[in-house]
Amino acid sequence: MIELKHIHKSFGDQQVLRDISTVFETGKTNLIIGASGSGKTVLLKTIFGLHQPDTGEILYDGTSFASLDFQEKQALRQQMGILFQGSALFDFATVEENVRFPMDFFTDWSPDQKRERVAFCLKRVNLNNVQNLYPSELSGGMQKRVGIARAIALNPKYLFCDEPNSGLDPQTAIVIDELIRELTCEYQMTTIINTHDMNSVMGIGDKLIFVYQGKKAWEGTKEEVIEADHPELNDFVFASKMAKQIRGLHQVSASNPRP
Repeated sequence: MIELKHIHKSFGDQQVLRDISTVFETGKTNLIIGASGSGKTVLLKTIFGLHQPDTGEILYDGTSFASLDFQEKQALRQQMGILFQGSALFDFATVEENVRFPMDFFTDWSPDQKRERVAFCLKRVNLNNVQNLYPSELSGGMQKRVGIARAIALNPKYLFCDEPNSGLDPQTAIVIDELIRELTCEYQMTTIINTHDMNSVMGIGDKLIFVYQGKKAWEGTKEEVIEADHPELNDFVFASKMAKQIRGLHQVSASNPRP
């Protein structure tokens, strides 16, 4: 469980996060949703420590991150898995080297132990015989899976995903969503996903936090979001659905031109 208490964050004179409090639950997919510029990416990065909040408190299973010394923070970071937008794989490294990176950085495992863990993680995300390939030789969906394999390499308690479906076709995006949900349940992780994809919201949104102009404007479940009486949330949800429907109509029209 991760708890936020009255988080504020500014960059210069620009206040980005305003008094955000919530709880992200263990074993569930917790989604941060909102339009571009709403503050959701800054919020996610603040939770996993890339940004320091100006005021407020972040607690990991009841322990305040700010109260930890350097070594304790490093130990906590070993329990975090992060899937960056665009996968953020090292182009110069093979798949095996990419997945092995957290092990090289945080552990003193033997080469054999690392190879076994890499093979296990790749198998768990349904990738076989790709260890010696480079990211440029993989499809976008396969790169995302390698990113997930790297994120779970140290068997984390906390998983953070920044726009995991960015750049993927709808069918591949569903596969990635389901994989993240399966791993969350299997390993009982506290998973936090930053997304504006309504397919993800309705597919795997166990808990939703809607961020609007830097504030937590609404929270609830995917079952509640459609019926919510909240103007800004409704604009976000139904504008997203409408955009997808319009794109679908254009695709149908393009594939069936008039005679």
